[in-house]
Amino acid sequence: MRPDYFIFVPAYNVAKTLVDVLLKIPSSVWAKANVLVLDDGSADGTRGTFEKFSAKLDEERKSRLSYMRYEKNRGYGTVVKRGIAAGLDSGAKYIACLHGDGQYPAEKLDEFFAVLESESNEKSTDCKTLALVQGSRHAVAGGAKAGNMPLYKRLGGAFLTALENFAFKQKLTDRHSGFIVYNAEFLKTLDLERLSPSFDIDLEIISIADACGYRLAELPIPTRYAGEKSNLNVVTYGLRVLRQVVRRFFR
Repeated sequence: MRPDYFIFVPAYNVAKTLVDVLLKIPSSVWAKANVLVLDDGSADGTRGTFEKFSAKLDEERKSRLSYMRYEKNRGYGTVVKRGIAAGLDSGAKYIACLHGDGQYPAEKLDEFFAVLESESNEKSTDCKTLALVQGSRHAVAGGAKAGNMPLYKRLGGAFLTALENFAFKQKLTDRHSGFIVYNAEFLKTLDLERLSPSFDIDLEIISIADACGYRLAELPIPTRYAGEKSNLNVVTYGLRVLRQVVRRFFR
């Protein structure tokens, strides 16, 4: 049966958090979704954790959950492209990226899907299509600090977001959140092979949507940092973001 929703879970060394993330997906979402865990060459027990979790599920939910593994780490962008491609192949109307490290609120997925569904049902002929809904950690003042986001990330993110809001048509409060639910109709317009293989792929997709006249939306989400090790090189990421801004100016 073709699912309404498709959720792909980038997973890299997330043995300690993966089960909690999957358990927080609302039952109402599980009933309409297929979920794919994409293991990007984890060196810990991520695979074993997934297998133990899957073995305890009822047959209905187990049939909606699958696992894919890259034996060598391929990078976040490669995983996102694979997840999007799998979502499009499934025929789902809406496709969500849910990180396996627990930083983003799986329990709020139903709210994000609901926004896209509502927009789809109410869309008129003169209304631009809503391409995506992104979770914002800065929509509520002080939320990022309260959630223990490191100071350098708060300052760096604020600077880059201000620069991007100057360059792009639509203004957002948190362009660097990886918690995004997409409209599949928009994703079908992308040439996935040309997208970045790195962490800036999320921004690249948002930039394309903005440039092509799609609408963007955001919902507030809580910030969650618990001292976990980040795989993101902030200097390289910042330079890639600046490259996206320069591209936008010269297009």
